[in-house]
Amino acid sequence: MPAIINFLTRRGAALLATWRIWRATFGLAGKVVVAALSPTVYNSATRTVVMKQIYFTAVQILVPFTLFAALLSFVLIQIVVGTAAEYGLSDYALEMSVRLLVLEVLPLVTALFVALRSGSAINTEVALMRINNELEALEDSGVDTLRLEFMPRVIGGMLSVLSLTAITSVLALVLAYLAVYGAQPWSLPDFARVMGKVFDGAILTSIWLKSLAFGLAVTVIPVAEGLATPKMLFMAPISVLRGMVRLFFVLMFIEVASLAFKYI
Repeated sequence: MPAIINFLTRRGAALLATWRIWRATFGLAGKVVVAALSPTVYNSATRTVVMKQIYFTAVQILVPFTLFAALLSFVLIQIVVGTAAEYGLSDYALEMSVRLLVLEVLPLVTALFVALRSGSAINTEVALMRINNELEALEDSGVDTLRLEFMPRVIGGMLSVLSLTAITSVLALVLAYLAVYGAQPWSLPDFARVMGKVFDGAILTSIWLKSLAFGLAVTVIPVAEGLATPKMLFMAPISVLRGMVRLFFVLMFIEVASLAFKYI
């Protein structure tokens, strides 16, 4: 009986801690969105942090990530085009390639890449600031940490995910056109017809909403996890690990929800 009681106590404490961190995460996301929609919070300091976040998150990795996305897109397009030709479905090769890459693969890969590069760094930075009492020092001196520390990082992360997704998607469209039609401009009308069929209003809205949700997740979850870090130095890497695991499941949930919205 004591063993059962101890087990239930530990499980209850774990569930309570999970509930608290998720409540804090959604609360932080709501505060950040409200603050981001208020023009009064933007000043030179805020804009500087946003630009730095975009630079470190998107600009520094633009060339290598674009090359990786091009290679991934080329391989997947060749697989789809070859498979479609084998089964006599060449007329649908372009549409299937675009749906696979632009609607599903590239937004998710971009979010995962940004999460690994910037999400983990943000989590570590916030956790160390909390452990070293830097956040309390800033708040005691009258600094609004939400406006000057957290919100700019979230906005920068979201803009980075959106921009990288847009760049790689355009590149994938070019590669898909070349793979299906070759370097011939007279096929552009047929290409435009297929794109109009794929990218209707609902699909375009779902792409932007999914990219925004990805961008919000890869920044808010690391910040929330960092703020929840106990003030012990050895807890910093544990906080980053927990944050990345939670972030992975949230990204997968967003992707599954997007698939259900489009195809069920």
